[in-house]
Amino acid sequence: MPRYQYAPFAYQKPPELGGAKPSGAPVIIVGAGPVGLAAAIDCALHGVRCIVLDDNNVVSIGSRAICWSKRTLEIFDRLGVGERMVEKGVTWKVGRLFHRNREVWNFDLLPEAGHKMPAFINLQQYYAEQYLVERAADFPDLIDLRWNNKVTGLERRDDGVTVEIETPDGAYSLEADWLIACDGARSPLRTMMGLDFEGRIFEERFLIADVEMKADFPSERWFWFEPTFHPGQSALLHKQPDNIYRIDLQLGWDADPEEEKKPENVIPRIEKVLGHSDFELDWVSVYTFQCRRLARFVHGRVVFAGDSAHIVSPFGARGGNGGIQDTDNLIWKLAAILRGEAPESLIQTYDEERTYGSDENIANSARATSFMTPKSEMEKLFREAVLDLAGEHDFARRLVNSGRLSRPCSLAGMQLQTPSRGGEGVEPGTAMPDAPVANGEAGPDWLLAHCGGGFAVMSVDAEIPDGLPSELNRIAVTGDPARRTNDGSALFDVEGLVARRYGAGNVYLLRPDQHVAARFRNPTVGEIMAALERATGTAQ
Repeated sequence: MPRYQYAPFAYQKPPELGGAKPSGAPVIIVGAGPVGLAAAIDCALHGVRCIVLDDNNVVSIGSRAICWSKRTLEIFDRLGVGERMVEKGVTWKVGRLFHRNREVWNFDLLPEAGHKMPAFINLQQYYAEQYLVERAADFPDLIDLRWNNKVTGLERRDDGVTVEIETPDGAYSLEADWLIACDGARSPLRTMMGLDFEGRIFEERFLIADVEMKADFPSERWFWFEPTFHPGQSALLHKQPDNIYRIDLQLGWDADPEEEKKPENVIPRIEKVLGHSDFELDWVSVYTFQCRRLARFVHGRVVFAGDSAHIVSPFGARGGNGGIQDTDNLIWKLAAILRGEAPESLIQTYDEERTYGSDENIANSARATSFMTPKSEMEKLFREAVLDLAGEHDFARRLVNSGRLSRPCSLAGMQLQTPSRGGEGVEPGTAMPDAPVANGEAGPDWLLAHCGGGFAVMSVDAEIPDGLPSELNRIAVTGDPARRTNDGSALFDVEGLVARRYGAGNVYLLRPDQHVAARFRNPTVGEIMAALERATGTAQ
């Protein structure tokens, strides 16, 4: 199969440069990478118009982010591209860790059945961007995607923003109520606002090499500490679609990035890893380990998401996944504010929840970096002992760290969640676990397909009280065949997994981002409404 064929997107002269009145939109999104495109599609699903500005006209060059987690795939599924990504991607769930030539141990990331999405897939970022661009085209009245439109200036006001934009046909300006900065790790918008990251830059560099070859490597994650083909360093191998393989090699802080990217230096390294030269280089990059973020993600009417807000070392797949989870948290809140259903202060809970998630990612990434690249003799001795013991002892395996893989953070205890009053089930703040259901005569289905986008009340073999607002969606799940309906008014818990995971007899208030806002036992209308007011920031 041929390598990815990059095709430029069509630039169109902005109507403002043709004498038309500035179109404007409630939301301007700067950056058409995966995070910006996901934000635009989510805006459209909430009925919010947006203009997306990107200074380029092609998907990302090279694989870049490749590892997409189950939670992120569930978000992509809600946005309409999840199934397509899984179909194209390489599904994997087994990881193997080696010390020199010895396999230390292996792990299975998703031993639990009953989820639509796999634990992880590997799919190059250019495919993710392509699918999102094509999905955005389904909303021509709500998404205005403008290529080769470079933001050169920003003016902030209490009630909105004005941006200055350069194009091949000249300069123009746009106004909006809100701006979402998704313009990457080198964010020009962050620079315009005089903001900088806080955190740590590690004295370590890694080489990324994507190679095309035909091989029989299994769809697994292989990580080596001190392999014989790369003595004293670390290495990683991942399989991608189209016979593309990702190889990461630790280089050390003294490595010259420009020299290391030259084919005459890269190819001999890859030959040692693979044991042959029957491959072609597809993309090469050198990166520095960093674990840093903005102190705040919300600055008035400008909101930062993805790499423009935070950056982590790539081991653990926490960068791209964290960015998509940013938008999942942000857009429903922004839409509620724009519709007048929530106060502007609700946006501060995005800052609260996602800086917490970012800190969790940074902590995990920093720990992985320290284990992978010990800087003292004591750290090296500790790692050697852990790796020696990990083959036989569970406690040592828990200490091995080649990158704790991305998981959704819990929002428990934060201000939008109503604490539960004991009992068993999914705790408020937790991302909803999926489960198979039957949807009337429509047949097999998945629970998460019925959740997200708006607030909902879900009962699990329980009664939802009468008197709730009609706009609050109701989801009834039953495991009782006698209560099973043919019209889809009640979802049937075909394998009993909904009851097992959520607890029979419980009633839940669900957030638009498929997180649990509250859990009840025999709730009153007043209790549910109080939790809803808390979850929308309208509680007095």
